[in-house]
Amino acid sequence: MTTTRLPLLKEDKPPRKISRKITVILLLLFIALLVVIFFRSSVSQITEIKFTGNKYTSREELLAKSGLELNGQFFAVSGGKLSASLMELKTVQKAVVDKQFPGIISVSIEEFPAVAYELDQSGSLKAILSSGAAVPINQTGIAVEKPILTNWKDSDPNKAKLSKALADIPNELTSDISEIVPSPTLSFPDRIKLYTRSRFEVITAISLLKSKVSYLNQVIETEEPGLIKMLEADSYVPFQIKVDNKDGESEGEPTAENENKADQSDISDN
Repeated sequence: MTTTRLPLLKEDKPPRKISRKITVILLLLFIALLVVIFFRSSVSQITEIKFTGNKYTSREELLAKSGLELNGQFFAVSGGKLSASLMELKTVQKAVVDKQFPGIISVSIEEFPAVAYELDQSGSLKAILSSGAAVPINQTGIAVEKPILTNWKDSDPNKAKLSKALADIPNELTSDISEIVPSPTLSFPDRIKLYTRSRFEVITAISLLKSKVSYLNQVIETEEPGLIKMLEADSYVPFQIKVDNKDGESEGEPTAENENKADQSDISDN
């Protein structure tokens, strides 16, 4: 008698694709949960903000312009955007941002250099930067070799042009200039008068200053105090020597004749 074997029935198995999808979904949910926990933790927050190199710009001004604040999101800060934002300040020439995880943001500030000083209406001394910005002097003091700007209005566009021109001239060529006064004419709207520590009076224009300053220093080094004109043509007229009969000492002073000549030359320039 022969027996026949019945075929075994296969058990139904769940599709593998469905199990894989569930695994992926659970993994993504787990990662999302970790991200939420991370960004809500103190590890992802700004814990320290450092500014270095700022002499004329206060920390409060830098914070207000940058938008940085403690406990803010560290990873939300873009170094490039932060740098560009700070450079919108008239005192900041360059800003380099360094992000140090966890939570430290360091910003190195390079400011526009001071090229002159100015007394405001209240008598307070301010530094004039090469950008044209006027900033209060802090406890760091002043550089004595910088000139003082006198009788300049804040709205005068030539003030910013003068600041830029002074920044383009080496310090050794301007160290003898003690005061700069606006003296515009129709022919030279940017005309200025300079007074030097070596007692020279100089008439020139802002647009000519850089090209003429070498002539100025040649005269100062080789001649007696006098009137120097550096416009379309250069000229030098020495002050006459006035002798004090009382003590026999002589000093260079402009006489009435020379002052009249200077006044007449000013009128002719108009």
